[in-house]
Amino acid sequence: MTATETTTVPDDATLVSRSKDGDVRAYEQLVLRYQGRMFRLASKMLADRAEAEDVVQEVFLAAWRRLRQLNDDAAFVGWLYRMTTNRCLNVIRGRRPHVEADLDLTESPRSDIQPEHATQVNTQLEALNAALQDLTPEQRACWLLREVHGLSYEEIGDIVGANTTAVRGRIARARAQLSEVMKPWR
Repeated sequence: MTATETTTVPDDATLVSRSKDGDVRAYEQLVLRYQGRMFRLASKMLADRAEAEDVVQEVFLAAWRRLRQLNDDAAFVGWLYRMTTNRCLNVIRGRRPHVEADLDLTESPRSDIQPEHATQVNTQLEALNAALQDLTPEQRACWLLREVHGLSYEEIGDIVGANTTAVRGRIARARAQLSEVMKPWR
């Protein structure tokens, strides 16, 4: 075995296939690979760190239990995004109408900047998080999947169960609403 063979990281399809065969370590690698992305999505959608942690834990547990239902091993990450998004939408629908943004999730992206600038940046991020909570859950999901996670319109459509035209419309409305709310920060 060469040195390159020992350092090769298995792709998702290989890890999923091994996981389907009961390899817990392979599934742990998938969890480690994607839990950060799923947590960022859930925390932005829900604006609640504890709920986001619960959702991500539930999603990975459900994925483990339903892994054999996944027909295309290479589609694992899209499947996770879909499960996380749907679970978040269910949590949002089950809430009372008003949602408070968890401002503790917002940190200054740089610690070496001037305190005045750090305060301004934090205030801007707080305003953005509050504005995200004013979007419909569907718009918020589409916007986050596109702008934060960089997914294509087709991938987002698969995740949220909508065609690309609907996805584009949701993102356009979200961008317009966010742009209006964030005008004072330009």
